[in-house]
Amino acid sequence: MWQYNGKTIRERKAWIDANGIQHPANWHIWTRQEKEDIGMVEIIPQTPPDSRFYNWSQNPDGTITSTPKEMEDRNEVDENGQPILDENGNQLITKGLKSNFIEQVKQQQGSLLSQTDWAVIRKTDTNIDIPANIQQWRNEIRLTASIMEDAISQATTVQDLENLMLRYTTNLDGTITKEGILFDWPELGE
Repeated sequence: MWQYNGKTIRERKAWIDANGIQHPANWHIWTRQEKEDIGMVEIIPQTPPDSRFYNWSQNPDGTITSTPKEMEDRNEVDENGQPILDENGNQLITKGLKSNFIEQVKQQQGSLLSQTDWAVIRKTDTNIDIPANIQQWRNEIRLTASIMEDAISQATTVQDLENLMLRYTTNLDGTITKEGILFDWPELGE
């Protein structure tokens, strides 16, 4: 991205400089030196941080301003420090990252377990045993959720939470390394 006098110049668009000279729409093919000679400045936008963890905005110069989101739940109060209440008289609470991620774990756990609820219902209705692979998987799902929730609860910084996220890295030798535990659910075996 290039700017002239603090204004972003778009590729494939003609523009007029401070001396009234109109520059062609193909200015983007000029060399770096030609652009700099007429006063253009290259702006390399920063990569924005993960919006799951940070509130951020991009400044006109391409830099990013960011602040980490709150880790813990926050009781909302007015300018006088008095609790802000909802229509039922309960104090409003803004959930922090920990609560939000634990809620996501619970939702995903419920969604996964619901895929085999038929076997549990069948056991209740007809006393036909739950297939061993399904019971084992359901147990693994619950254990995995518990481990995830414990890890989230123990996190003390936003970076701690980011490090828990499942991610894959391709190594120089082509192998793939898996890191993080959040949302890495076991698969149902045969």
